[in-house]
Amino acid sequence: MIKRSMFYLLVVCSLTLSLFATTQAQDKKLKDESHQSDKAARVLDEIMGAPDKQIPSDVLDKAECVAVFPEVLKAGLIIGGQGGRGVASCRTAEGWSAPAFFNLGGGSIGLQIGAQSTDFVLLFMNREGINSLLSDKFTVGADASVAAGPVGRQAGASTDAKLNAQILSYSRSKGLFAGLELKGVVIKPDKSDMRDAYGDGITAKEILQEHKVTAPASVRSFPNALAKYSTRRSEN
Repeated sequence: MIKRSMFYLLVVCSLTLSLFATTQAQDKKLKDESHQSDKAARVLDEIMGAPDKQIPSDVLDKAECVAVFPEVLKAGLIIGGQGGRGVASCRTAEGWSAPAFFNLGGGSIGLQIGAQSTDFVLLFMNREGINSLLSDKFTVGADASVAAGPVGRQAGASTDAKLNAQILSYSRSKGLFAGLELKGVVIKPDKSDMRDAYGDGITAKEILQEHKVTAPASVRSFPNALAKYSTRRSEN
């Protein structure tokens, strides 16, 4: 009887340790993705909190998806390698979707090329823009039209033409936030980050459009930040 009890105890201990090790490994994998979501949320909070220099609320309310790429390095863009990493979230009937993870690289960013690092914010304004984001890879300005996003509390009538673009783009470098017509930059899903957060084989389309996953609490900071500034729900 004692031997049987010891056996059961060993089995329970073994299963507990195995579960603990699995949980620890998963938590370790998610730390990087959590950090990316936290950085994107912080960039959005800082931009929207800047007096008279934020993304106009009426423009943000028209966006169907938002992507933020914090701290994109100049060297990565110059050599055409991985310039930076970021996250995106799209509207759903319940609010903002789980975040999907992306890489950004290549292209030229004009006057911003002198900066050591730059934060980029991209607003995807319509179905064509969303389709670009959901593809395996797309080039801003080639596969999807882009315009410099307006800045300030109110968009104003002068921005109506810009709202016809599929993407509105912004940059922040050394504290200066402004619209930037970001062309030639390549954006593609970060499959490694997606796998760590949601499991093997999960795509950006399944996350952002089909809503087949539930985001772990540790990566929800970016969609939670978006919900503070725009509460419109998707009608689809």
